[in-house]
Amino acid sequence: MNLLSNLYPHILIIIGELTILFIVTILISGLILSFLTIYAINTGKLIFPKFMRAGLIFLEGLMRGMFKLFGIEDQEFLRIMVTLQNTLNRKAFMAIPMKDRAIFVPQCLRSAACPAHLHEEGLKCRACGLCEIGAAKKNLEELGYKFFIVPGSSFIKRMVKRYRPKAIIGIGCLIEIKEGTEMAGQLNLVSMGIVTSRDGCVETAVNWEEVYEIALLGVDPDTIPEEIRQYQSE
Repeated sequence: MNLLSNLYPHILIIIGELTILFIVTILISGLILSFLTIYAINTGKLIFPKFMRAGLIFLEGLMRGMFKLFGIEDQEFLRIMVTLQNTLNRKAFMAIPMKDRAIFVPQCLRSAACPAHLHEEGLKCRACGLCEIGAAKKNLEELGYKFFIVPGSSFIKRMVKRYRPKAIIGIGCLIEIKEGTEMAGQLNLVSMGIVTSRDGCVETAVNWEEVYEIALLGVDPDTIPEEIRQYQSE
């Protein structure tokens, strides 16, 4: 009993010291992550992407608070997360054949006058020429992609279960891409996210050059249609 009484204060001191050490480590890591994130936003370059992604996921609540102190809004935080995910998945994505890739396009990208109807696999594009989806569908399907125009995540899960792609490209707003990336991780898929350049529910916009650039990663140049060959990265 006396032994326990003598050890108890020492145990409390050790616990207190470990707690302080843990808090200090978290704060220092948070500051380092903040500086790395600010640098990435200002320069477009990522340093230690694996550390950044792990830290931003693990310390998400703390980092959001720290970013606000530096004037960084949630939108920028999510954008950095998408960029990190794409950077870390790039090599694995390039190694996956076209026949094992799928691209999911949100229906909000289509024209308000779109004549397409909803089917069990999403909207069936009629290539009417009112938006750029028809041309993209034709080009990417020629490469081997499975191309879907979907109204929501439930369609994505259904198509993934049906066709079992190994890699997917998702287009959407920031929050949709973040949620889609998490879903892809749960389904053991390599994912690349592309954020729309204009949000909304009708006639949103995306940088189609960016879409083609990502879609063409790892593609044999000889198989690329002439009209989109210019978008392949070096």
